[in-house]
Amino acid sequence: MMKKRGTHFLLSLVLLGLFACGKNDKSDAYGNFEATSVTVSAKGSGELVQFKVEEGMVLKANSVVGLIDTVQLHLEKLQLEARLEALDDKLNDAAPEIAILLEKKRNMERERERTKALIAAKAATQKQLDDYDGEIQVIDQQITSTKRQISIANRSILSERKPLEAQIKVLENRIKDHQVTNPIEGVVLSKFVEPAEFVMQGAPLYKIANLNTLKVKAYASATLLQQVKLNDKVTVLVDDGKENYRQLEGVISWIASEAEFTPKTIETKEERVNLVYALDVKVKNDGSLKIGMPAEVVFQSKSAE
Repeated sequence: MMKKRGTHFLLSLVLLGLFACGKNDKSDAYGNFEATSVTVSAKGSGELVQFKVEEGMVLKANSVVGLIDTVQLHLEKLQLEARLEALDDKLNDAAPEIAILLEKKRNMERERERTKALIAAKAATQKQLDDYDGEIQVIDQQITSTKRQISIANRSILSERKPLEAQIKVLENRIKDHQVTNPIEGVVLSKFVEPAEFVMQGAPLYKIANLNTLKVKAYASATLLQQVKLNDKVTVLVDDGKENYRQLEGVISWIASEAEFTPKTIETKEERVNLVYALDVKVKNDGSLKIGMPAEVVFQSKSAE
């Protein structure tokens, strides 16, 4: 019986020693690397006729990587443009009618001047002159009336033009939205659809993240956080073999304003019940850092063992 108890005691000491060796007691915070990702969704609905995206692919910002079918939208646009062209053909031009009336007026004015000369020679009467004046006034009224009628007709036609132009602009925007444009430069993390699939507006297409700069989502006690503030430089430790660490420079970009219980993945069960503060540390990726990798943060100037 004593032998069994001795064996259990020795085993406990060994496990405790292993845990102590696996923890760097010079670190102030512990966490994992994360990346700010963007989920690109479809802005239109239809068949995905082109989609040049693969997981692990590096995409440039503002590059077109896919196209959702736009045939129906183009047909609707052509229909509206045809209606717009037909309206333009309906616009009335008053020039020919006005030109005829003006020529008629000029003839009357010449006759009136001739009549004035005849009256002076006592070869015409005043009534003849008054008749010409009356006819000229009638022609002036006809010119004014013709201009007004054509203006009213044209305004009615033009009032139909603006709604058609607005509908065409809406269709052009919808056609543009059917292009899948990559928003940021980065690496494709996940791909959710394949070419020839039917996608709905708002459906996720792929997830992308810029891996040039990662962040360590770390947790530290309130006491240790008193040593640092936003934009402070810190040392980030990354595993280098079983016992060594590789040092990287980081900058604190965010500190939580409220405490929380330590996440399940951090430390022992006893330490997980303690209240800690979350913080983000930005780290320039030298190409070796991966999402999910564990990391430790040293606030003060310390070197890893």
